[in-house]
Amino acid sequence: MLTSLQNPLIKQMRKLHRAKERREQQLFLLEGTHLLETACAANYPLETVCCTAAWQEQHPHLWEQCMQRSQRSELVSPEVLQAIATTIQPDGVVATAQRVALHPPMVEALRLGIALETLQDPGNLGTVIRTAAAAGVDGLWLSQDSVDLDHPKVLRASAGQWFRLPMYVSSSLGTEVQQFRDQGIQIIATLPTASLTYWQADLTRPTLILMGNEGAGLSSELASLAEVAVKIPLAIGVESLNVAIASALMLYEAQRQREVLKA
Repeated sequence: MLTSLQNPLIKQMRKLHRAKERREQQLFLLEGTHLLETACAANYPLETVCCTAAWQEQHPHLWEQCMQRSQRSELVSPEVLQAIATTIQPDGVVATAQRVALHPPMVEALRLGIALETLQDPGNLGTVIRTAAAAGVDGLWLSQDSVDLDHPKVLRASAGQWFRLPMYVSSSLGTEVQQFRDQGIQIIATLPTASLTYWQADLTRPTLILMGNEGAGLSSELASLAEVAVKIPLAIGVESLNVAIASALMLYEAQRQREVLKA
């Protein structure tokens, strides 16, 4: 059992709290039983798994799966696990996983997609991922200047859907959006100045929804690529909606319209 915070493995894992180290090591943290279960179910490549003896006793089947899928597995003291984790009260297990190359989903197969520009809050991004997966979205595109896709809080907020939703980090989101438009995909921007409300747009067509930064919204460059602009009506005195909530409204309106069309 590892009990020292000076152990080289523990020091390496603690460094993964920082984005710079995640990029340099090409690893990221998976914290908690649920995330580990979904990672194993998706056959995601694990590097190292550390757990307490109590957790191992409670989850023998998952521990066996982890040992089979990881390069290294270690029992650690509760104090060491607390130091590795980014959460205040970890549930007994933390793993590292390999960063893998993400490939954009096929444009030709897109029925409904969402593109996010310069999102900064990891909780927002994780919630959008969770919602997009629940709404049956075919793919999510993220601008490169957004929060890291494998930020620990993004993974936790996604509630495991991170492993199930096709996602891609784009170095030129505008170029990606233009390619969609050239392929006949409808591009919809969410703008407070739009004349149409979001339920007035035809979301039954193959559609890519654009969502912008928490404070600044969509850039004018990306918004100009949209064929349709819609707004989410707000009561007087309310300036804006949280981007994760706005994304949920748009995606579930698309799902509602498509269900009505089927009927």
